[in-house]
Amino acid sequence: MKHAGPQALDELEPILREIRKVEGLTEKKRGTFYYRGNAMLHFHEDPAGFFADLKVDGEFVRLAVNTKREEAEFLRRAATALRAVVSRRPKSDA
Repeated sequence: MKHAGPQALDELEPILREIRKVEGLTEKKRGTFYYRGNAMLHFHEDPAGFFADLKVDGEFVRLAVNTKREEAEFLRRAATALRAVVSRRPKSDA
């Protein structure tokens, strides 16, 4: 399964817009998100469709994002997981 290319990311743009709203995440490369240097989320494509690899409790979980229902479930889980990581970390390194 390969990482999502430009055309796939174009199709995933509505999801990407929602993820970009999460404070503290950095999109180092289109569709690849980090928090303080740690990979948190990226996307894949293959003949079965599109998938998101989301870090949940320190492990990547692969979620399908091909239907509106799958997208909604992914966005719900992503918001929960990503906000949990952001809220656990101190805002400064001092």
